[in-house]
Amino acid sequence: MQVISSLSAVAQGRGLQVGQPVRDAHAMCPGLITYTRSAVAEGRFLDALQRWAGKFSPWVAPEDSDALVVDLTGCAHLFGGEAALMQVVEDDCTDLGLSVLMGIADTRGAAWAIARFAGRSAGSDRSGDAIDQEARATRSRAGKRRHWTKGGVAPVVRTQAPQTTRVSPPGQTYGTLSPLPIAALRLDPDMAAQLGRLGLRRVGDLLGQPRAGLARRFGRGLVARMDQAIGSAPEPVSPAKPADHFAVRMTLPEPIGLAEDVLAGIDRLLPRLCKSLKDKGKGVRRIQLEAYRSDHGVEVINVGLARPSHDPHRIRPLLEMKIEEIDAGFGIDMIRLVAVQVEPVHNLQTVGHMQAGEAVRKRLSSTNRLDDLIGRLGARVGLDSIRRYHAADSHIPEKSHKIMAAAWSEPHEGPWPAPTNPRPLLLWHPEPVHAPATPRMPQTFRWRGRDLTRLRALGPERIAPEWWLDDPDWRTGTRDYWVTDTEDGQRLWLFYAHGGAMSPGWFCQGSFA
Repeated sequence: MQVISSLSAVAQGRGLQVGQPVRDAHAMCPGLITYTRSAVAEGRFLDALQRWAGKFSPWVAPEDSDALVVDLTGCAHLFGGEAALMQVVEDDCTDLGLSVLMGIADTRGAAWAIARFAGRSAGSDRSGDAIDQEARATRSRAGKRRHWTKGGVAPVVRTQAPQTTRVSPPGQTYGTLSPLPIAALRLDPDMAAQLGRLGLRRVGDLLGQPRAGLARRFGRGLVARMDQAIGSAPEPVSPAKPADHFAVRMTLPEPIGLAEDVLAGIDRLLPRLCKSLKDKGKGVRRIQLEAYRSDHGVEVINVGLARPSHDPHRIRPLLEMKIEEIDAGFGIDMIRLVAVQVEPVHNLQTVGHMQAGEAVRKRLSSTNRLDDLIGRLGARVGLDSIRRYHAADSHIPEKSHKIMAAAWSEPHEGPWPAPTNPRPLLLWHPEPVHAPATPRMPQTFRWRGRDLTRLRALGPERIAPEWWLDDPDWRTGTRDYWVTDTEDGQRLWLFYAHGGAMSPGWFCQGSFA
């Protein structure tokens, strides 16, 4: 079922909760507006926010899936102090249309706690504690039931808006955490509920307990979270290194619309892009050309290479083949080249005597020509459509080879392994043959609607299935293969299935040249 993953302040005031079914939420709030959650889009947006938060400190890392942690050591004074810095963050988030909860403390765990739980009191898991004690329980609940019996919408629950700027004074971490609920220690909900049933509802109640007893009953994870919150255990911020981004662009003084002009722009941009790739030891696998038109439209073409390369002479012909797909419209005023997918490129150095070095150079030259051919064909039909065969170590006929993508595999080296018995040129899925269900090779049989007569036969060759695999195609059991010549000139590959999980019988699986 669909459940609520996040809420706005107005929805929380209506009594909705995270984890509540969407159908129940719509029943409580008829005017509720919902959006489908996209984890991929949220991750990209969080990456963008991480780059934005880099202006406050170079040490920025994602926290969970909906927050950022920033190490502000030695950076707050650049913005006029911690309070002024938080005001800048809040103003920027308001301009972005975001609501933000912030917290600053001496430790990472304490900042996480006050950002999410500051101003919230520790509740109880006992149902009686939630009843208004100033009136009878039935009278207290009557107001909540009134909209059920007399109609109308549910009463609006007035909740205090959470604070957005929360700063723990230096050296006051223990006092700041003590009144907060134990969930502020980043504990599992089950562990927090179990601690609540024991009467340990606030962080202060938990910090005053003997650590040995807590570790024996709840594990060392609880003690580790406590130490991280109060600063006894280190929890540094480890920002991820930003990924290398390779892109170049050129703004044109006047719109262009000819293919020759676009090629001239590519000739200026491509060497710059390839130089940045070469400096980083990278090669482009997939490159994207973006043509921005004067009517604010964008034409995009993608080109893939069989091998990563930073050689502009190998990339330009592929882009030239796709330029005809660009619709210039009223003119193109900006061209941009983006290396969408890059991979490391290792330089090869030939060593040894002269003949060996010359052989290696010839081999590299032939490999490059084959890669260029695969890239040109891939620009027309797609790289995934070009495949090559590799030998496989299996006695099963249809598993004696494997099909691999040509752009992501190396050619087979050495001679192709020859089977001990002849194999057909064409191999297909076994087709039934109408003949007596006996192991003896029939003199006449019917296949594909034709009556055929055996002229000669060579066999049998017995092949057993792979007993360690449950292959549906080999549930007929052991097979006896025959190379059969018919009177009309055909050479077929027939086999008799002795029957395992299925009935025995004759089948045809291939044809020789």
